[in-house]
Amino acid sequence: MTCGFLVLDKPAGLSSHSCVSRVRRVYGLKRVGHGGTLDPAVTGVLPIALGAATRLLPYLAGDKTYRGVVQLGLTTSTDDLDGEVLTRQGLPTGLDQMRLEQALTAFRGSIEQVPPQVSAVHVNGQRAYQRVRRGETLTLAARRVQIDHLELLSWDPRHSQLELDVRCSAGTYIRALARDLGEALGCGGALASLRRTAALGFSLEQAVRWEALESTAPPALLDPLEALQHLPKQQLSTAQLTDWRCGRQLPASRPWPDGQSVVITGPQGDWAGIAMASGSEQLQPKLVKDAAG
Repeated sequence: MTCGFLVLDKPAGLSSHSCVSRVRRVYGLKRVGHGGTLDPAVTGVLPIALGAATRLLPYLAGDKTYRGVVQLGLTTSTDDLDGEVLTRQGLPTGLDQMRLEQALTAFRGSIEQVPPQVSAVHVNGQRAYQRVRRGETLTLAARRVQIDHLELLSWDPRHSQLELDVRCSAGTYIRALARDLGEALGCGGALASLRRTAALGFSLEQAVRWEALESTAPPALLDPLEALQHLPKQQLSTAQLTDWRCGRQLPASRPWPDGQSVVITGPQGDWAGIAMASGSEQLQPKLVKDAAG
């Protein structure tokens, strides 16, 4: 039974949905899903779950890492260079790396962020971008996001561009970060390019290029356990395996916090499912691979 993850190095110009469709055809599976949408212009890590691994997506680590280039001196309708230019403005006199570092300080940690107008945020049951395409102007509510790492990698004053390395929570828009940084500097800003270097516990080192899907043999899938290393584990004994497959509670091998997700492995160390700690002494099955009956 096919079950695992494919980490795709998504090329520019393709939607996340089209990548999933291609993987379905290559592996001959209907049950395929991606973890974390990438805009068509964005490249990099797109984790794709196949088979029973699709049920693991909610349990994966949510942090993502990006490397992006911000263009200062303009604003656009989409907060990136694909949109209509709304304003152009000169840069502040004497803008240098030190002033950029000072401006970036306000965007580290827990911050309030308004998503871009053209985004996948739901507004009254519809995606924001769908309503914007009909000519609507939306007032989107700010959302709290977490930016754990924000590093200025380079500053090119000749082209008014800076490069950033960002590690952030799910739901953070780097386009909005570019827009808000430009506003803080008083000159406007938009995202020029973006590459995701890590997502859901996977990195570019594990990614395969788009061309690999065209080879005779499709790329080997990553074991689900590689995506679950951030969670505690408990191994089943041979005697416990039948009870687990029948969905019965198991005694916890150690006291877990109530509600803690625990990865269950089989007697041979293979992935067998996910349990949730119920009290300090019991594990309640939540996701059982190869369930009996």
